[in-house]
Amino acid sequence: MRRKIPSTTALMAFELAARHESFTRAAEELSLTQSAICRQIASLEDFLGVRLFRRTRRGVKVTEAGLSYSRQISARLDAVERDTLSVMAHHGRGVTIELAVMPTFATRWLMPRMTEFLDRNPDVTINLTPRTRPFLFAETEFDAALYFGDAGWPGTEAHFLMRENPVPVCSARLAPPGRSLGPADIAALPLLQQSTRPYAWRQWFGSLGMQLSHDMTGTRHELFSMLAQAAIHHMGVALIPPFLIEEELSSGRLVIPLDHAYLSEKAYYLIIPERKAESATLAEFRDWLLSAASDYRQAAGLG
Repeated sequence: MRRKIPSTTALMAFELAARHESFTRAAEELSLTQSAICRQIASLEDFLGVRLFRRTRRGVKVTEAGLSYSRQISARLDAVERDTLSVMAHHGRGVTIELAVMPTFATRWLMPRMTEFLDRNPDVTINLTPRTRPFLFAETEFDAALYFGDAGWPGTEAHFLMRENPVPVCSARLAPPGRSLGPADIAALPLLQQSTRPYAWRQWFGSLGMQLSHDMTGTRHELFSMLAQAAIHHMGVALIPPFLIEEELSSGRLVIPLDHAYLSEKAYYLIIPERKAESATLAEFRDWLLSAASDYRQAAGLG
């Protein structure tokens, strides 16, 4: 059965014209004439039976339907380009794993260890793309995800990696060397919040038998790397697992004013969609990752 798909040339012309809201700029990028772009857009509109642009005195404006379609097409063209580059790079050999990752965890924990896996599997390429929140695998090209939270993603299998043991950290200006702070001193400082862990400070103070009215108040940051920078620049005190900031702690850019950690209820997991679970390459990556996480938990004393 023939697929009902427009020509790639028309889609590329449309995506560029929609992005720039200019047929002229699309023509320049594709090394075509403006009239050629107009013909491609017209043929695409005829194919779809939908107006993608409104012609105005000043040029063209993307319609609502055109804007929605361009966003979808842009993502799919990116995926086609990525897959094409992968095949070209490997000359048709090897396997690529598309992995969604928590950015700081990937940078600070996964990447220093990943050479071991890649040395054992030279024909495997692992592409890392940051994702901090759950998503539907069916709507992406991801083969698996490294995620912190609960394991209950529908249609997936989850493999436990480790929990977090966050400690309060700040700059030496807020906690000079040789001076430790008590829980009440910590509570009096600006509390830096992590967007994906909104109850972190409540849990930390709760582990000390304390309740604060303002434990969810303060500047919020999406990533631990951003949280660490805010703490380094004296903006307040942050709760961060030590393994994510080893360099900052060893250099003195961050200090631990009170060495008290709590073991998080949620954890890092490797999430694999059930439809990908039979992949031999993913299974090998899974087994290596679980072994590396087990070794780390044992060395760090994490549950």
